[in-house]
Amino acid sequence: MKVGILGGGQLARMIALAGYPLGVRFIFLDPSIGACATTLGSHLHGDYHDENLLAELAKRADVVTYEFENVPAKVADFLESHTQVHPSPKALAVAQDRLVEKEFLNDLDIPTASYADITTFESLQTAMEKIGYPAILKTRTQGYDGKGQSVLKSAADLKSSWQKLEGLPAIVEGFVNFSREVSIVAVRSVSDELAFYPLSENVHRGGILRVSESRENDAMQAKAEDYATRLMKALDYVGVLALELFEVDGELVANEFAPRVHNSGHWTIEGAETSQFENHLRAILDLPLGSTAAVGHVAMVNFIGGKPENEEVLKISNTHLHLYAKAPRKGRKVAHATIRTKTLEELEPLKKCLIALADEVEDS
Repeated sequence: MKVGILGGGQLARMIALAGYPLGVRFIFLDPSIGACATTLGSHLHGDYHDENLLAELAKRADVVTYEFENVPAKVADFLESHTQVHPSPKALAVAQDRLVEKEFLNDLDIPTASYADITTFESLQTAMEKIGYPAILKTRTQGYDGKGQSVLKSAADLKSSWQKLEGLPAIVEGFVNFSREVSIVAVRSVSDELAFYPLSENVHRGGILRVSESRENDAMQAKAEDYATRLMKALDYVGVLALELFEVDGELVANEFAPRVHNSGHWTIEGAETSQFENHLRAILDLPLGSTAAVGHVAMVNFIGGKPENEEVLKISNTHLHLYAKAPRKGRKVAHATIRTKTLEELEPLKKCLIALADEVEDS
């Protein structure tokens, strides 16, 4: 089987690494000549809008997927007219627009923060009278890892934050007074087989995920699975999906969903019977899904901007290092490491050591 992937970054790389033992081969379409996944398959080098390249990808691949949600929806539509595309272009279109996404979630009775569509500075001023401070002003599209966002602490922040958007369509969201951030990584196959990983408890800084830890038997697991099921059924979704959530007073409030494998599920490579990457392939190829059961207690730490020396990471007991073959750059995810132990008591001090290494590299 041959799988086409739109994008050639670290997520595509990890999908390919999971697919090779299954005999799956890969074709990547990416505009970057140095895209880190492309050493693991064929590379169609060019723009995502190039219909000749898209037609070639569709011809050579049995199914096409994507590694990030900013692939233009019309590209997915074009491909779907020539071959199978999973997840569907509809899922991509909903996830790409924060306003459409919020409306879609609310229509499924999945609660979100309060929000308003912003088209003019005047509409922002009016919206803030209802939403109140603090709040976050975001571009409706193209935002990830904290990009395209401004925190509004008072009315004094409105004009400068609006000017930064340079007229782009926007949404303002009220702050959620959460006790913790969690995510559910779910998977649905072509044959409607569903599976869910244990909740991930996440820590962000500057809008970028820093740490994810598996939480087996979490009290919020059933509620998160219910929300993810509603979402996948409504989208006729195939593949891995991640739903990011806030816990607020014993309830869950949705932040956003990602129609792809997700950073908060990286711990599944060592920490689950079947990784999210393998199960994504099983789902889109209509193979039986693998067990999502946790294996021990697991934490994942991202390396942002740069990475420590390999020896410094690997001398921490029970640690597994994943390098992305990406050049260091401020704010860029270049690697991650996972720690797996038999008990939580063993995990905590090792996790702190790994976080300290990550902070030292980022701050240097």
